[in-house]
Amino acid sequence: MSQTPAQPAEDAPVSPSVEERVPAGQHEKDRPWVMRTYAGHSTAAASNELYRTNLERGQTGLSVAFDLPTQTGYDPDSPLARGEVGKVGVPVMHLGEMRRLFEEIPLTQMNTSMTINATAMWLLALYQVVAEEQNPDLAPEEVAAQLAGTTQNDIIKEYLSRGTYVFPPEHSLRLISDTIAYTVNQIPKWNPINICSYHLQEAGATPVQELAYALSTAIAVLDAVKDSGQVTEEDFEKTVGRISFFVNAGVRFVEEMCKMRAFVRLWDEICRERYGVQDPKMRRFRYGVQVNSLGLTEAQPENNVQRIVLEMLGVTLSKDARARAVQLPAWNEALGLPRPWDQQWSLRLQQVLAFESDLLEYDDIFAGSTVVEAKVDQLCADATAEIDRVQAMGGAVAAVESGYMKQALVSSHAARRAKIESGEEKIVGVNCYESSAESPLTADLDGAIQTADPEAERAALDSLEAWKGRRDAAEVDEALRRLADDAKSGANLMTATLAAARAGATTGEWAGTLREVFGEFRAPTGVSGAVVAEQAGEAGEALARVRERVKQTAAELSGNDEGSRLRLLVGKPGLDGHSNGAEQVAVRARDAGFEVIYQGIRLTPDQIVSAAVAEDVHAIGLSILSGSHMELVPDVLDRLKQAGVDDIPVIVGGIIPGSDARRLEELGVAAVYTPKDFSLTESTDGIVTQIRKANGLD
Repeated sequence: MSQTPAQPAEDAPVSPSVEERVPAGQHEKDRPWVMRTYAGHSTAAASNELYRTNLERGQTGLSVAFDLPTQTGYDPDSPLARGEVGKVGVPVMHLGEMRRLFEEIPLTQMNTSMTINATAMWLLALYQVVAEEQNPDLAPEEVAAQLAGTTQNDIIKEYLSRGTYVFPPEHSLRLISDTIAYTVNQIPKWNPINICSYHLQEAGATPVQELAYALSTAIAVLDAVKDSGQVTEEDFEKTVGRISFFVNAGVRFVEEMCKMRAFVRLWDEICRERYGVQDPKMRRFRYGVQVNSLGLTEAQPENNVQRIVLEMLGVTLSKDARARAVQLPAWNEALGLPRPWDQQWSLRLQQVLAFESDLLEYDDIFAGSTVVEAKVDQLCADATAEIDRVQAMGGAVAAVESGYMKQALVSSHAARRAKIESGEEKIVGVNCYESSAESPLTADLDGAIQTADPEAERAALDSLEAWKGRRDAAEVDEALRRLADDAKSGANLMTATLAAARAGATTGEWAGTLREVFGEFRAPTGVSGAVVAEQAGEAGEALARVRERVKQTAAELSGNDEGSRLRLLVGKPGLDGHSNGAEQVAVRARDAGFEVIYQGIRLTPDQIVSAAVAEDVHAIGLSILSGSHMELVPDVLDRLKQAGVDDIPVIVGGIIPGSDARRLEELGVAAVYTPKDFSLTESTDGIVTQIRKANGLD
């Protein structure tokens, strides 16, 4: 829409130059969003050094990545933690490690986002105690009042996508409600929850599903807080105002910008109409964003830079729906762990947009656009219909427990994968424009990423042992008894959690105490009921050929028994909860005629081998995205040998550097697939090939 420059006064002696004219809607630059980099690895000391370096380079907030044992409530000496310590984030197993993590970083002056969910209450308690220790001259209440930041604390999306849940939904909502009630009264500048649509998109959500399921989650959380009776009617409006969101932004940046405007409109309606919030400030849609990491490609990874920039535009161009905080992935995340230089590059992308461009000088540049308004209207209408559908089921928790949401996401993801494989959806460097000059960025693939410290697990074990040796065991036991009692009684658990943190309890002990009271939960996989449209054209013909080959191989192995089927076990060893890839492999193998055994996430190597023996499978597929493949896969191979079934071919998929892939094949892995092997049909055909090879059929 054209804008008219401001007119000079009639008696002005000289017309202002073009440079001096200020268009309508232009003003002094707005303050930029908070700029973060999602970071943490190996040890608290190494992560602390990285944080301080990033802050020196202009980062304006911290975003902490915790390792999987910390996220799922295990100490590094747990069998489930083997191979996972320090891989996807920093291990924090006790107060001493939290001190090291933030050494020389004044927490009362910092805005810190912590990606933590099942153990969010515990990590917030450790953070608060460290802040108190940094400010011994202030009362704890004064310190708490100064703390600013966010705990992600959205467990519902963990059941659907990310997989770091621990407790059943009812008890998880209680932990969330307790944290919200505590922070509203004690840490008023803290965002106690980030409702996350980010991981929903990575699990396959369409924009409509992302809107609907995130907002349904927010409704479930606020209803639970209200029903808990811990927040007065007078304070409930303030509680609504502290709810924040964490969203994804894909490369279709026009649609993504419209999605953000739809979020703003729908959230305002929910706050006003469902909860009666009168203050417009309390109805603001406050959100942070990390642009789409799962859409980054291993093939021609230099193209990821322009993908990241376009995705950033989707959440910054529209002032009326602009992100409050932005963190960008690095160009090489599909290859492995980014180096500090890679993270700096992503930070510089934000800084150039914020400080060199004129973006922040204008009011919303899409106001009045009929195209944008029509798209937003449609997104709002479709999302509202889906929200109503979820509410009719009993709300977000019921839709999780029934498997409805998970099945819908798996189906959407499968449909998108089919479009990519057919070429209908183009990915540059993957299914089109695949020829490329050699890239200097990836000439040394092993040097293009950072390797997690191989001694991180040993260091964590030593730290844990030393910590337990120094603390007062009786004080810890008493604190954990109080935690269990409060969990049984219904008291707000934050008080007992703070006491446990101060006494010296560990992450595993805190979570273990609550596991004994609350129990654990296994979420539906969504695989068996996933509905996928039949592929047409060349893609459909390719799948038909694989289906025939599966049928023929099964018949040959069974002595021409027409009713026999090939059996594939898809396993997720360790604590890696990112199950999207495993689910899509399972769905495609199912559609190719395999009998698929998929028991979900978080299995030990022993459980996987036991299932392989019990189900008499023809092949095992292992999916590992956490970087723990060099510890977990050899363990599976050794156990297969001990069980006398090491003739079963093992296929491994994940973010696996080439040198590691070669080593795994030397150890006996039949084949290794990485993100560059995007065709699920071809990968399924490859599994058939390995079965035939293992059984002497070719």
